[in-house]
Amino acid sequence: MTDIHKLTRKLQRKNDSKIILYVGDGLGGLPLEPGGKTELETAKTPNLDALAQRGSLGMSIPVLPGIAPGSGPGHLGLFGYDPLQYDIGRGVLEALGIDFELGPDDVAIRGNFCTVDGDGNITDRRAGRIGNDVGAPLCEKLNKITIPGVEVFVQHVKEYRLVIVFRGAGLGGNVNDTDPQRTGVPPLAPKGEDEASEKTAEICAEFLRQAAEVLKDDAPANLLTMRGIAKMPPIPTFEEVYGTKAAAIAVYPMYRGLARLVGMDILDAGQTLDDQMKCLEQNWNEYDFFFVHFKYTDSTGEDGNFDAKVQRTEELDTAIPKMTVLKPDVIIVTGDHSTPAKMKAHSGHPVPTLLASDSCRFDGSKEFGESACRVGELGIFESKYLMLQALAHAGRLEKYGA
Repeated sequence: MTDIHKLTRKLQRKNDSKIILYVGDGLGGLPLEPGGKTELETAKTPNLDALAQRGSLGMSIPVLPGIAPGSGPGHLGLFGYDPLQYDIGRGVLEALGIDFELGPDDVAIRGNFCTVDGDGNITDRRAGRIGNDVGAPLCEKLNKITIPGVEVFVQHVKEYRLVIVFRGAGLGGNVNDTDPQRTGVPPLAPKGEDEASEKTAEICAEFLRQAAEVLKDDAPANLLTMRGIAKMPPIPTFEEVYGTKAAAIAVYPMYRGLARLVGMDILDAGQTLDDQMKCLEQNWNEYDFFFVHFKYTDSTGEDGNFDAKVQRTEELDTAIPKMTVLKPDVIIVTGDHSTPAKMKAHSGHPVPTLLASDSCRFDGSKEFGESACRVGELGIFESKYLMLQALAHAGRLEKYGA
């Protein structure tokens, strides 16, 4: 296996160039009918189309062909970390995203409040997408749960999401998710893959038993599922491997956690896309690389709402002039994975990708969409190589070899 980071460490070149990676979460889509247009192709995106006309297009594969990635692997690939080598649990990312300091004895878990019926079957995996005003008090109730032999921490993240951390000696992080990823069935039982993880699984089961009692009168959030049960792994920092000073402008804790994991500075992104653009402008002179995240192309796709995803894609487009006015040397627009509204889920489809810089080999594209990206200059490539393209077009790589 080629060690990309060994190569980038060797070839780093310092300069004053600026790179923006603008991620429309779940950007890729599907037409509702054969021969139709995807959400991205349906949306009116004059700014992205103009950018495509002076850039290169392609399709990125987040993990491997056909593999539908979670947001963690999808983003790590965009950051140039092989998602098969760095398998990071979502619990770790959520904990880092809310500034929870994880120690070597900690196991972190992403929790989702859910709704179960009288038979214990899940009827809503996200508890009707309850708001912060409901989720936060429920976490305070759960934080009173005690389990002998471990410390238990429960913190609210956003809406129906929470973080649970178990702290104790000898705990493993290889435990299955309890979310069955569908409704009409009960949550899965936690099971560990090794002795240490089985110990963790038993603690998870006890926590869930107590949580069911605590939440029994709190419908729609009358239970929770556990996802991404994991310990903090060793991982090299962004600055080490690329020589860039990087910042993240992301609203949702999960994506702030991904950026923190690789050593990016986390900036105050506010709550809206306009807030994020103001943050970008205010910090423009302080960093070389900016990761800007937009969530709602994903959540509308997961909801199966094609029209809403089109609208959110049009919103994504409105930020482009606020980026280009800063004159970045490289701007990349892509997604961490595809989330077609037709499928209501992440999918294994390649993701439309746009790279614009003065050193691009223009490919004659007139618009930014899946059909144009399939025949673009960048081709179809694994996303872990995207950072090489970004660095090369920013003049940040020396020549390899004599």
